[in-house]
Amino acid sequence: MALPACAARALGPPLQPEREATARTTCPRRHSRVEAELAAGRPGSVAASVRAGPPRGVSRGFNSQPLLHEPLKASSSLAGAARAPLFAPLARGRRRRMHDLRRRWDLGSLCRALLTRGLAALGHSLKHVLGAIFSKIFGPLASVGNMDEKSNKLLLALVMLFLFAVIVLQYVCPGTECQLLRLQAFSSPMPDPYRSEDESSARFVPRYNFSRGDLLRKVDFDIKGDDLIVFLHIQKTGGTTFGRHLVRNIQLEQPCECRVGQKKCTCHRPGKRETWLFSRFSTGWSCGLHADWTELTSCVPAVVDGKRDARLRPSRNFHYITILRDPVSRYLSEWRHVQRGATWKASLHVCDGRPPTSEELPSCYTGDDWSGCPLKEFMDCPYNLANNRQVRMLSDLTLVGCYNLSVMPEKERNQVLLESAKSNLKHMAFFGLTEFQRKTQYLFEKTFNMNFISPFTQYNTTRASSVEINEEIQKRIEGLNFLDMELYSYAKDLFLQRYQFMRQKEHQEARRKRQEQRKFLKGRFLQTHFQSQSQGQSRNPSQNPSQTPNLNANQNATQNLIPNLTQSSGQNPSPKENRESQKQNPGQEQSDGDTGNGTHDYIGSVEKWR
Repeated sequence: MALPACAARALGPPLQPEREATARTTCPRRHSRVEAELAAGRPGSVAASVRAGPPRGVSRGFNSQPLLHEPLKASSSLAGAARAPLFAPLARGRRRRMHDLRRRWDLGSLCRALLTRGLAALGHSLKHVLGAIFSKIFGPLASVGNMDEKSNKLLLALVMLFLFAVIVLQYVCPGTECQLLRLQAFSSPMPDPYRSEDESSARFVPRYNFSRGDLLRKVDFDIKGDDLIVFLHIQKTGGTTFGRHLVRNIQLEQPCECRVGQKKCTCHRPGKRETWLFSRFSTGWSCGLHADWTELTSCVPAVVDGKRDARLRPSRNFHYITILRDPVSRYLSEWRHVQRGATWKASLHVCDGRPPTSEELPSCYTGDDWSGCPLKEFMDCPYNLANNRQVRMLSDLTLVGCYNLSVMPEKERNQVLLESAKSNLKHMAFFGLTEFQRKTQYLFEKTFNMNFISPFTQYNTTRASSVEINEEIQKRIEGLNFLDMELYSYAKDLFLQRYQFMRQKEHQEARRKRQEQRKFLKGRFLQTHFQSQSQGQSRNPSQNPSQTPNLNANQNATQNLIPNLTQSSGQNPSPKENRESQKQNPGQEQSDGDTGNGTHDYIGSVEKWR
């Protein structure tokens, strides 16, 4: 059998096996090892030194020079091995020595040895470095006892303390959202979450003048009573998300029961089998699919109390709420929804007790739906209810003859609808804007005194934002929705003014509480101060008698001052009342003067203490 070319070049001319030896097939690597072992039996050969012990590089250190020359010596032994029979049978002892040699030169053992020595050297170096650092830090303690032993113990204690602190921190504050780990909390004050998330302008300039009653929306909603919240859901304004917040995200004594696989939830009042919320996710579309203001105001009382006798119906307060959206974004979102097959055929559009006829409200398509329609076709339909939908759904349609366009001129009709929508929106208990989710949450909580469990999320990427339109198409959409554009501008101004008013009112209330707390603490300090003085005077009875009137005057001033400090500044008597009291008690004028001087002295000492 011919050897490979690499082994033939290394061994020289091929060797002929002896006739008595049995030829065995083996690999070139086995040939080299067998020849090295055979050469080890010859005296004076280089391979004999390998048999005497383990390789020099392994036993004498990896940085020693003999390890670098070991392959050269092993290759020189091949010449002596060439003169020996290649396939001679090996004795049992030589087989064991060959196995030991192969095990010593094994690559895995060599790597493990290298890793062990490397880690040992690294640990030794680290020990010396830490020892040098601690010797400089704790230099004065070097003369007391054994410094090495103490530094090792101290180092171990510090490492264990650090590991314990890390474990406790991970247990108390898991994840990366811990506020204590944010350096911004120490370097700068926390930003306003409403301004940063909603990306509103830093300075808002109002355009409309609203009264205090229009801005202050505080509803005395008693969930245990008979009042009802009615949600007017306009298409593609984020009403589905807000409706889920109402049934799943409010802290209530008796939360809504929402079962998996069911769209409607059971929202009963505490201790009653009666709902407090009239919305899609609580009562369903009881007044029709996406019922408007005209339908809800005539339908909700009949649905809620229809089964009761008219004399037994409670006097309820219906608190209407809704969500508005930018008209262009809402229009594009509705177009994309219609493209996917939405029709809203189940909408009743009931007005004056009847639905509109086909002549009053024609359809824009002939098939089952309008799926796949292009934007141009969607805008070209003159009967498309997507045009000015928000104004139509918030206005009272009975003022313009419902859907009969021949009752009044178009210009007059549009003006009546716009004014009706503004009035209804302003007198609603609450309305929010899709573009200001956190502010919407804040105003709802302040209006109804109901808190949400988790904050609202502002989604800046929607299906409408993914539609790329040019300036011409945008202007045409704004022209088709010119009433909605005017209503949204009005609603945004009112919304932001309400938000600013509520925030200022909240800050004033917090400032008033801090002032009352400071007055209370000041009164407690004065009371404690004069009690300590009176105790000191009682312990020293040999005091000068001439100082007794001043002390009594100061004590009287303290007794009169402490109740006044705990009251608000608005309860101070007027100058006219002071003059009348002085006329009634003229003998107390001088004593009051002395009391006033003592009071000013003590207030000055308190201000100095502060």
